[in-house]
Amino acid sequence: MSAASRTPRTTATKRRAAKLTVGAAVAALALTACGSGGTSGGGNNTNFVTGSGGIATVKKGERHDAPDLSAKDLEGKQLHMSDYKGKVVVLNVWGSWCPPCRAEAPNFVKVAKDTEKQGVQFLGINTRDTSTNPAKKFEESYGVPYPSFYDPTGRLLLKFEKGTLNPQAIPSTIVVDREGKIAARSLKPLSEKALREMVSPVVAEK
Repeated sequence: MSAASRTPRTTATKRRAAKLTVGAAVAALALTACGSGGTSGGGNNTNFVTGSGGIATVKKGERHDAPDLSAKDLEGKQLHMSDYKGKVVVLNVWGSWCPPCRAEAPNFVKVAKDTEKQGVQFLGINTRDTSTNPAKKFEESYGVPYPSFYDPTGRLLLKFEKGTLNPQAIPSTIVVDREGKIAARSLKPLSEKALREMVSPVVAEK
């Protein structure tokens, strides 16, 4: 067999391996999908503390950088997390098929509107929806005022480093401070009170 005939098979093999990697990650995430949350932990010197409400936090100065996420939103427009540099960013991982996501949606809508003038930007990461239509209907139903990355295969979730406060469940919520570092994480649906308690200390930081 010639070298030329071997090249396409090699490329195809690499593509299959990449798909398997993403598939495995999504499958792992599915194990904690729409549950009460995953388990916190990990190496890489995370230095985080998990409170009684299940919200893990990291002191300022000990935090890891959040990934600079970039992908299309549900409308097909390019969305860049870097556009919100200098703001507190709240990232919520959700799916239209997920009952706990529906339960917490009104809380996110209310807190997002209330904190907008305080320099807080909410962003969603919609995952495991096979098309954007159900996700867009979800946002319309709850009046979601902020955009969401469309991430059906979980590629964006893989950008969070292992051992950091990364999303491990659906829903998950990550709070990123004004310096672009991960300050807090929840691996379960949040009440309005819990969401405010998660976001407020990061907003108050100087």
